[in-house]
Amino acid sequence: MATSKTIGIVGARGHTGAELIRLVAAHPALELAYVSSRELNGERVQDHVEGYQGELRYSSPEHAQLPTLDADVVVLALPNGKASVCVEAFDAAGKDPVIVDLSADYRFDNSWYYGLPELTRDHWRGEKRISNPGCYATAMQLSVAPLKDVLAAPPVCFGVSGYSGAGTTPSDKNDPQKLRDNLMPYSLTGHTHEKEASRHLGVPVEFMPHVAPHFRGLTVTTNLYLSRALKREDVLARFQQAYDGEKLVRVQDEAPWVSRIAGKHYAEIGGFAMSADGKRVVVVATLDNLLKGAATQAMQNINRAIGLDEYTSIPL
Repeated sequence: MATSKTIGIVGARGHTGAELIRLVAAHPALELAYVSSRELNGERVQDHVEGYQGELRYSSPEHAQLPTLDADVVVLALPNGKASVCVEAFDAAGKDPVIVDLSADYRFDNSWYYGLPELTRDHWRGEKRISNPGCYATAMQLSVAPLKDVLAAPPVCFGVSGYSGAGTTPSDKNDPQKLRDNLMPYSLTGHTHEKEASRHLGVPVEFMPHVAPHFRGLTVTTNLYLSRALKREDVLARFQQAYDGEKLVRVQDEAPWVSRIAGKHYAEIGGFAMSADGKRVVVVATLDNLLKGAATQAMQNINRAIGLDEYTSIPL
């Protein structure tokens, strides 16, 4: 096993930060150097994150101080628009740790590696700046990629996420009272994940997200019009071949249920309902938005960047 590396998490109060802390706690070659949170500054991490044990406390360093903390890996778990000041601080200090950004800030920047391993693993060239994909964008791309060459129209994706996807800052989209017996549509055109999936697939994708009353897990139902008729077994074979050997993508015959994916580290893809003429297929994908949609995928990218097996510390 490689010598131990240190990791710092900036913005660790959120749901994803907690999941990442749990993965680091179980990791044989990573040690938490710091976890930053203004709201929890001074409080013990183990009092907030089940599965972590130790005396480490949340801290609240200024952006300019981050490079002086000398972590080998830095994860930015910040809201969209907040990552660049941290990255600029490392550049100004001449420090070059592995930086994994969980926000959308660098997903459209060609100088950063876009880390959706099942689809972009072969494009990694040792970059230390890694942009972690969005949760919905991950599910959409995994649903579309095996059929990309036979599309007759933009894929149309209907998404439903648990309210943990709306973060910890109070809003209608994470208020259990307002979500009770409800389905809340939002950003029905131009959602960041729509643009992200379109960019990285190289085909336009249409996406309509909704928030549901459950806490974690998302489902994306994708309607795909095909340029030529295919049999269902041909479509299924394409997906099985595309994800053969992938430990964190499971292809199944029936449509997956979101209730079965909560707390799991892999995505499930299934359904493959065909129209009578064989020129339309509906594919359903589920994943835990906090895990394969965020923290687990970040750990895949971190492991590769520090030279370890991609699945180290990820429960399979």
